[in-house]
Amino acid sequence: MKISFQSAGASSSRLLALVVAEGKLPADLERSVAEGAAAARFAGKAGQLFEAFVERDGQLVRLALVGAGPGEGDRAANLERAGAALAARYLTSGETVLALDAGGSALDADGLVSVLLGLRLRGWRYDAYRTRLKDDQKVSLGEVSVIGAPDGAESAWQTAAALAHGVEFARELVTEPANIIYPESFVERCLARFAGTGAELSFLTEEEMGELGMGALLGVAQGSVRKPRLLVIKWLGGGKGVKPTVFVGKGVTFDTGGISIKPAAGMEDMKWDMGGAAAVAGAMLALSGRKAKANVIGVCGLVENMPDGNAQRPGDVVTTMSGQTVEVINTDAEGRLVLCDAMTWAQREFAPAALVDLATLTGAMIISLGHEHGGIFSNDDTLADDLLAAGRTSGDKLWRFPLSPAYDKLIDSAIADMKNVGPRWAGSITAAQYLQRYVEGGTPWAHLDIAGMVWADKPGQTWDKGATGYGVRLIDSYVQSKLEG
Repeated sequence: MKISFQSAGASSSRLLALVVAEGKLPADLERSVAEGAAAARFAGKAGQLFEAFVERDGQLVRLALVGAGPGEGDRAANLERAGAALAARYLTSGETVLALDAGGSALDADGLVSVLLGLRLRGWRYDAYRTRLKDDQKVSLGEVSVIGAPDGAESAWQTAAALAHGVEFARELVTEPANIIYPESFVERCLARFAGTGAELSFLTEEEMGELGMGALLGVAQGSVRKPRLLVIKWLGGGKGVKPTVFVGKGVTFDTGGISIKPAAGMEDMKWDMGGAAAVAGAMLALSGRKAKANVIGVCGLVENMPDGNAQRPGDVVTTMSGQTVEVINTDAEGRLVLCDAMTWAQREFAPAALVDLATLTGAMIISLGHEHGGIFSNDDTLADDLLAAGRTSGDKLWRFPLSPAYDKLIDSAIADMKNVGPRWAGSITAAQYLQRYVEGGTPWAHLDIAGMVWADKPGQTWDKGATGYGVRLIDSYVQSKLEG
């Protein structure tokens, strides 16, 4: 969606929007609008919307009042919700341009940016494969024209627009079907999208990973005709010699479960089992787009988990890049096998200041937290607290879970160093305990299990049904507050 800015004055758009604080209806509204809003019980609550038609300067104007909520509390989130409400209402309305009266809404630069961010994110839709939409189902709204923006708002929006672009890219990757996005094409799409950003992209092939001894990652990939990749995205915008922070994403572009095959019902959802890698790629696009003053590296372990005649079997033993051995009890616990080799390689290659992995790792996390929070596990309280704070700021919320040696015995193997899965209970914790065994040299590390967050079955605050882009804003907020602050 295009966002443009113009000086104060009349707009040629017939759709005009005003953002209204709770309990503060503008005094200069036409009587019919003011009384109509009162009759409809429009109070300016966050996301509440009232519409009227009025005649101004001889033209019929479609006037939308959208609530910004109270002035106190989480103002940014309320203003994003206001913008999202406008997008949800007018995206397929037949209107092509929405004029947002920033001056009449008394918005400061930060407030205006929040409204625009909510509007753009909620206005994202992916219709690449829809060929039979009726006219009234097609997206019509393509531009938001901001009137009377305060000083600094336009430049501030450019930074927020880079963040929106990153969220949209993550959503695109997650939305695409597995016959379109697989390890090789994931890399190709990133190479195209990052062109001109200044980020440095490279990847390891199956042969190169084999030479490095990545037996766990390659074991997952061996049942598929799609070749695995380890994608690396470098953005070194910080001080020279400053250790980078590395984000590692699980990128299982489709997960059948392998030989431990999943039930057929709902298996189509497993196209989004690469949501962690999508979040990392989207965040790196946002950081490079806004020229973040930080050294950040994204690593995406990309595989497809299929059950052909060459697939690994339950009971197989694989040797990881770290040298540790794993008895594969369940081939559907494949994400941790991908991550452990990616984590080992990232630590040995970059000696990071901190290591954070993001993964749609366990169904147990959805049982624990539903679709309201991602889970966080960490060996470092400061890193955990900083990520939790970034989650609150960004809206990509996290909830901390424990790590303890008491859980280690649940993944000890009788014939190898460990099993890749424990018993039914504490499933998310034993997965994190498994990954912790691959943290080297006391590296500050956090594992984010985001299984319940990358896909939504119903609209949310700034997204429609489908891919949410979860994780991009979380990473961006963390980088902004802790690495650039």
